[in-house]
Amino acid sequence: MPSTTATPLPAFTPAGAVARIAAASRRTQQPQSGGDLVSLAMGEPDFDTPEQVVEAAHAAIRAGRTHYSPLLGEPALREALAEKLAGIAGAPVSAADILITQGGTAGLAASILGIVDPGDKVVVPDPTYSLYADLVHMAGGVVVPVPLAPDLHWDLDRLADALAGAKLFVFCNPVNPTGIVHGREELDALAGLLAGTDTIVISDEAYADLDHTGRPFTSTVSVDGLRDRTVYCQTFSKSYAMTGWRVGYLWGPSPLIQASARIHNTFNGSVNTVVQDAALVAVRTCDDDIARMRAAYERRGELMRAELAAVPGLTLSAPEGAFYQFPRYDLDLPSAHVVAELRAHGVAVRPGSEFGARGEGHLRLSYAASPESITEGVRRLARGLSALR
Repeated sequence: MPSTTATPLPAFTPAGAVARIAAASRRTQQPQSGGDLVSLAMGEPDFDTPEQVVEAAHAAIRAGRTHYSPLLGEPALREALAEKLAGIAGAPVSAADILITQGGTAGLAASILGIVDPGDKVVVPDPTYSLYADLVHMAGGVVVPVPLAPDLHWDLDRLADALAGAKLFVFCNPVNPTGIVHGREELDALAGLLAGTDTIVISDEAYADLDHTGRPFTSTVSVDGLRDRTVYCQTFSKSYAMTGWRVGYLWGPSPLIQASARIHNTFNGSVNTVVQDAALVAVRTCDDDIARMRAAYERRGELMRAELAAVPGLTLSAPEGAFYQFPRYDLDLPSAHVVAELRAHGVAVRPGSEFGARGEGHLRLSYAASPESITEGVRRLARGLSALR
């Protein structure tokens, strides 16, 4: 009889990719509101998904639309997105160059891992969404953070120096965490910096429908000099209040999308058919819902600004889009410590250091929460900051 004594697993060492991410990641998991905790930490709409989108998913299930989807995505959805993108880009868009992804996160992962080799130089603004750096480290690339100007827009001189020899520049617009919107002039300047280079751009425009400037939003893909080097990354999560549905898409030059598709198909396979049918209805019917939610966010942003303006020791930012406030505080304490203390007072926010070294000394608050949560959350934040003095 063979022995049934269990053999202990030898000491396990995670793969190098895990170690690289763990060593460099600034990402923190913050809670949703619940119990006696008010969360202003989540970048998630508190609106329900529009009813016609929900009904489309029910109809797809009832119709038996529960089998594998094509790896690039459902043709009808890709055609609808191609039509929409042609209007944004001001240029023809082929549905063959659109990849439906498992949310914006998988789109970012597929594009970065499809572009970056070990040792490649990848430039990101500082502060910015921290997932970009984690994915670059996963690929073995070298992250080069570029401090922003005092107004939280790009410092073009510093950016020009950093972009020399860069394989990739990754940014979001509107910006998480600052709420800044990079307009036509700034994007034209970026095109000038990249002229004559092979640097690729990933433009994460998850918040493009949440521009509060009063000016038409300028997409990177509408700018000559950027369109032909840019992977456009989009998600249904923010505009349509579809965070849990996990559906997004990429569009860009064919070789870049083919590389991204190879990664996405290997990691994720195809996106499920039901959510793609729902996403198609969102694209076709939800313009009024987007406008309604955008107007509500603008009111909530004004409410949060008014509430925060009464809190001693805070210097407020001037968000132009998305749904974030990024105030600086005057305490000589790390933002992670401040956030931990605020949790003890019943409010969750995000530490500015999560978004880069230049985010230290800031807090990120989301006004995607309800007005009641904003008012009560800021009240608790004020109490917590006072206790730290």
